[in-house]
Amino acid sequence: MQVQSFLSQHRVSCGVEASSKKRALQALSQLIAADQPSLNPDDIFLNLIGREKLGSTGLGQGIAIPHCRIKNCAGTIAALIQLRTPVDFEAIDDQPVDILFALLVPEEAHDAHLQTLASLAERLNHPTYLEALRLAGSDSQLYEAAVSLDTP
Repeated sequence: MQVQSFLSQHRVSCGVEASSKKRALQALSQLIAADQPSLNPDDIFLNLIGREKLGSTGLGQGIAIPHCRIKNCAGTIAALIQLRTPVDFEAIDDQPVDILFALLVPEEAHDAHLQTLASLAERLNHPTYLEALRLAGSDSQLYEAAVSLDTP
C-alpha cells in the first residue's frame, strides 16, 4: 500500500488543538476540504459523525481511523492529524486518541475501501511507525513519517 497515493502533504497537520472527538473530526473535515474544493467540510463532518454513531473508529493504542463514503469523491482521500492533547474517542481499549488517520472514499467503493482500511490499520499497528508519527514535530515530519513504509 502506497500511503502517498491518497495522502497529500496538504492534508497533514501536526500538533492540532481539539478538545473533543467532535472537534477532532471537524479539524479533519476542514483540512480535507481546504485541499479538495469539490468537497464540503460540513458534508465530510456529517458523514464522519454518522459513521462514528455506528461504532467508534478508535482502534486502541491512541489511534483512530475515522472513515466514510462520500459524494463527489473521485478516489480515496486521506488526512492525518496528530493531536497536541489526546481526546476521548470511545476506543476499544478506552485509551484517548492522539493520532487520527481519516479516509474518505467514493460512495460506490466497497472492496477497495475495506482493503485500504485493513492495510492502514496494519501499518498503524507497527510500534516504530506509530512512534514516528507521535515524535513528528512539524507537518512535513508527520507526512514523511506517514509515508515512511512506502516502497518504490
